[in-house]
Amino acid sequence: MKKKERPEPPPGGQGQGQGPGGRRRRPLPLLPFLSLRDYGLCMAALLLFCLGSLCYQLGGGPPRFLLDLRHYLGNSTYLDDHGPPPRKVLPFPSQVVYNRVGKCGSRTVVLLLRILSEKHRFNLVTSDIHNKTRLTKSEQMELIKNISTAEQPYLFTRHVHFLNFSRFGGDQPVYINIIRDPVNRFLSNYFFRRFGDWRGEQNHMIRTPSMRQEERYLDINVCILENYPECSNPRLFYIIPYFCGQHPRCREPGEWALERAKLNVNENFLLVGILEELEDVLLLLERFLPHYFKDVLSIYKNPEHRKLGNLTVTVKKAVPSPEALQILYQRMRYEYEFYYYVKEQFHLLKRKFGLKSHVNKPHPRPEFFIPSPLETEEPIDEEEEDDEKWLEDIYKR
Repeated sequence: MKKKERPEPPPGGQGQGQGPGGRRRRPLPLLPFLSLRDYGLCMAALLLFCLGSLCYQLGGGPPRFLLDLRHYLGNSTYLDDHGPPPRKVLPFPSQVVYNRVGKCGSRTVVLLLRILSEKHRFNLVTSDIHNKTRLTKSEQMELIKNISTAEQPYLFTRHVHFLNFSRFGGDQPVYINIIRDPVNRFLSNYFFRRFGDWRGEQNHMIRTPSMRQEERYLDINVCILENYPECSNPRLFYIIPYFCGQHPRCREPGEWALERAKLNVNENFLLVGILEELEDVLLLLERFLPHYFKDVLSIYKNPEHRKLGNLTVTVKKAVPSPEALQILYQRMRYEYEFYYYVKEQFHLLKRKFGLKSHVNKPHPRPEFFIPSPLETEEPIDEEEEDDEKWLEDIYKR
């Protein structure tokens, strides 16, 4: 039987994979400096990376902590194409709402705002809707969404009752407004609806085309004394709902709406001014919001602007009889309580900043007006301590 021959070793006397003396050699590892434990850690890291990538794709974007990290690190190219950029933080209130009360100087202020927006480069957002102040829940949500997405800094203005942005998850803006003596406001609106202003003889026909002639020329005393709807509640309960809000009870004359309006003035309004002291209102607005209202008083006093402002004065106004005025006051007692409260707060602000009043000595009030224990004396001339600190506190509200 023939024996099986062994293969001869290669030249050099050693077989493949053998070391000196015929010992078998172990294959060299790919990364000789890593142990088996290190391999396990690398594989675990790779698995976590794969799971993270999967979550990233399923979630539609990067995790929140990565966005926060990008915001912290500043300009970076890693997340440039993922998600919205960090919100620009401005060193002043950048969201202002002027929910202007009708016939309280709002058209004069809007004229000023148009000039100021060009001068100071802020976004003036206006509305073509002038006669819808009460909104449904869906309308509130839609309007708040439209306002909140406007380019900042913005100032939105419209005739609309107070909107609670935080109720719908939005950032609550800074509110400002101006009111006036309730009877004077009512009379201005009564005659404006019928006869317009000096901007054009026919503009009242455009605003109230369906008004009948007998209604257009209805004597104001007849309207009040015979209790026409236009001259009685709830139509006379007009100013308070602008500060109370969109709740149905805000349109019911009473203590509930009054107190809620006061609360909103304290918590949500940077300033509520008095039209009878408009120059002081403009001074305070320039002090509180200089990035919007700087130089507003000089523009207001400019003869050219005065000429435009005079065109918005209501024509053919008449004063009711003392008897009719007394009835009006009784029907508007909540409006007057709110007016005097706001007037007191406004005078306190003037005192705080030592502003000198630019108002002429007021005429004696008719007997039907209630005494005003809330009114303050004229602002003091001395400089107040911690004046700027108090202003900073207002910005933080």
